[in-house]
Amino acid sequence: MIDDPTPDSFAAVPPDDLSRDLTVARPDQDQSLPHIGLVGDTYTILVGGDDTDGKYTLIDMHVPPGGGPPPHRHDFEEMFSVLEGEVEVTFRGQTLTARAGETINVPANSPHSFRNLGDSPARLLCMCAPAGQDEFFVLVGQAVKSRVDPPEPLDADAQGAFVAKVQSLAPRFRTELLPPPPA
Repeated sequence: MIDDPTPDSFAAVPPDDLSRDLTVARPDQDQSLPHIGLVGDTYTILVGGDDTDGKYTLIDMHVPPGGGPPPHRHDFEEMFSVLEGEVEVTFRGQTLTARAGETINVPANSPHSFRNLGDSPARLLCMCAPAGQDEFFVLVGQAVKSRVDPPEPLDADAQGAFVAKVQSLAPRFRTELLPPPPA
């Protein structure tokens, strides 16, 4: 909160950075966008950290029935806007349902997960600030053809290799995987 809202208490707005360009994302037409298969979901990087000078990343998430990430936490803010369908969100052990048209913000460092419990795919826009989650997803996920193509199922060996890779890279991207809640 700003205590003194007088003009003298604000720094001048810096000049326009002409080295940065406008970013336009067309996830249904632009196949150059990274479409990443991860935990059965497909995440399309709409705006990456390279586009925002590291300030944030914006990810289009296609989450099939039963999909969603396991419990985790990270030291950056994460906001989800549900565009289609609904997801059950677990936040610090409490659950709620987020439906189309609703937005939730997950504070940094808090344990959370979400799951599509519906019968049809859910679509979410996910913003992470600062950026970095986009790089993590590209490194650990598998490339898929489009925003709605599912990743190939992993056999037991590939699943083990995936988990090992995620666990080895997670600290670099300020992320911690958490144990599943007791049944």
